Amino acid sequence: MSIETVLPPAPTIEATTDVEGVVAALRAGFESGLTRDLAWREQQLAALERMMVENETAIAGALKADLGKSLAEACTAEIDFVRKEAMHARKQLRRWSRPQRVPTPIAIQPGKSFVEATPHGVVLIMGAWNYPFQLVLAPLVGAIAAGNCAVLKPSELAPRSSALLKDLAPRYLDTRAFVVVEGDAAVSTALLDQPFNLIFYTGGEHVGRVVMAAAAKRLTPVVLELGGKNPCIVDETADLAVAARRIVWGRFLNAGQVCVAPDHVYVAASVEARLLEELKRAVLAMFGRDPKLSPDYGRIVNQRHAERLQALLADGRAVTGGQVDIAARYIAPTILTGVAPDASVMEAEIFGPILPVLPYETLDAPLAAINARSPALALYAFTRDAVVADRIIASTRSGSVTVNDTVVFVANPNLPFGGVGASGMGAYHGRYSFDAFSHKRAVLKRGFALDASIRYPPYSKAKLALLRRMA
Repeated sequence: MSIETVLPPAPTIEATTDVEGVVAALRAGFESGLTRDLAWREQQLAALERMMVENETAIAGALKADLGKSLAEACTAEIDFVRKEAMHARKQLRRWSRPQRVPTPIAIQPGKSFVEATPHGVVLIMGAWNYPFQLVLAPLVGAIAAGNCAVLKPSELAPRSSALLKDLAPRYLDTRAFVVVEGDAAVSTALLDQPFNLIFYTGGEHVGRVVMAAAAKRLTPVVLELGGKNPCIVDETADLAVAARRIVWGRFLNAGQVCVAPDHVYVAASVEARLLEELKRAVLAMFGRDPKLSPDYGRIVNQRHAERLQALLADGRAVTGGQVDIAARYIAPTILTGVAPDASVMEAEIFGPILPVLPYETLDAPLAAINARSPALALYAFTRDAVVADRIIASTRSGSVTVNDTVVFVANPNLPFGGVGASGMGAYHGRYSFDAFSHKRAVLKRGFALDASIRYPPYSKAKLALLRRMA
């Protein structure tokens, strides 16, 4: 399979969708009971799997056009990721959906108690541009599995991917339950004004606050997958060559436009020079002497973001990289040193192919810097010392922590993916996706026998004493 490397003109997205009508139609679909059938849910998940498999070339081409994504990344991080999530949910659906029996206290026996997973109803899924298929369709897996109807709102900043998703979805998924709505911020605002039963948003903190404020008007629950400055600590005991390869791989995936990428590195001063050499060696090995020519290196989503990143390069000295071509949306994979802790590049999430490296004398310094910020979505530590690893884990807060690797934790469907504090709320992937889109309803079943009079007034001292012992 080959991908066309010439970028076609972006399609024009017209904000003409009747969002109120779309939501009303999905509400009717949900209230019909369509989504309650487990066999129907399994069919929809299987259809989503087929959609990813049968349209590999088109999906990879759209990703190449929007983001310069390599075929390897398109397949592993988008196509296969969604396919595997859907397959996992389909195979586990019956088990996940089974009511969970829980103990019943003696005071309300005889009776049987259960926790039942019920769908929220009609949900809104708002995706992000950096992984335009994964970040819409992976949450959709959870929505389908839990029995919801959904409006899918892909990002307008990845227009070829958005248009392709709108074209493909009705060919595979039941249009009574799932609709793709394209458009700009005005369409998103109109959608947020609708009476959804849950909103799932992936993106930046600023818009996340807007989403949460809109949801609060109706007390609509939200799942927010945001981001933050993900720190990475490398101590003097680490295997520096392996650490460098894994850091470079994680930082420069998708040209650094990855919410869980390591944002900056704190390295023990005694091994800083050696780590920098290994980082330079890893960049050269992965992307060659001119990464602009590498088929495995992506592009920035648009010129505005490229200009923002270019300005950050002035905050340090590039030991490798630093080249910029705004018209081509190209920023070279760049390692920065000599960065001040209060520099602009250290203020907000970089979300691009720039990696500041800051030395430390004692571990207290990076831990203090990390804890002075809002909790990150991901935290990484490279060390052979289990005591150091445990100290880092115990003394910090983050959505996730990975020891001696980067990014790959997202591939484990048995781990929750989500932030804490400003990096998000709620979690998904695997069973956690099903839970995110389910309401856990308490169910107690009793008969009419043994209707003890002790529960009813009037209460004597003896009755009250007995009730308190039974409670």
